[in-house]
Amino acid sequence: MSLRRRALLGAGLATPLLAWRPALAGAQIEEPLADAVRSALSASIANSAPPKPRFDSIEPRLEYLKWLGVMSEKLKKRKSEAQTRIEFLETVWYESKRAGLEPALVLGLIQVESGFRKYAISTADARGYMQVMPFWTRVIGDGQASRLFHMQTNLRFGCVILRHYLDREKGDMFLALGRYNGSRGRAEYPNAVFASRRQWLMPGET
Repeated sequence: MSLRRRALLGAGLATPLLAWRPALAGAQIEEPLADAVRSALSASIANSAPPKPRFDSIEPRLEYLKWLGVMSEKLKKRKSEAQTRIEFLETVWYESKRAGLEPALVLGLIQVESGFRKYAISTADARGYMQVMPFWTRVIGDGQASRLFHMQTNLRFGCVILRHYLDREKGDMFLALGRYNGSRGRAEYPNAVFASRRQWLMPGET
């Protein structure tokens, strides 16, 4: 089923008001990982390239700069300081693309999970922008859960984890989002993320 069709399911649950609230509950569930999967995820986390994109031609670079400008304007009410806002968006774009995810979807997830609060902590102890559970730092990181409040570290973990769940669900984003939130099979959380995603699309995108 397509992402757009999933987004339309249960639309009554995903009002704009709900989409702007942090998630009230739910978190990734610690599950056994095959050694090969753990090694691959660890390598993805450890590869700490700077969030600066490279372009082969001027056209994609101009599209990227246009994206930064549009998203910066949309995010201004949430992050008033321009440099902080641009650095955040640069990192979201970089880590999303690196994990093969859509930046608008990742921004929608951040909006629902933390309301763009860097130091958000849920009742389940999920942390940071993408509400990453501390056990992930032990399973595929260096064990330092405090690093989940570092912007790029948090966004990298979140994007790598979502990519992992998407691969496990054979490309079904609806189920992958449910697994990310610890509510696989329920519609409320995926629908909220899909609704928020629409606010972060470029004009003309669907």
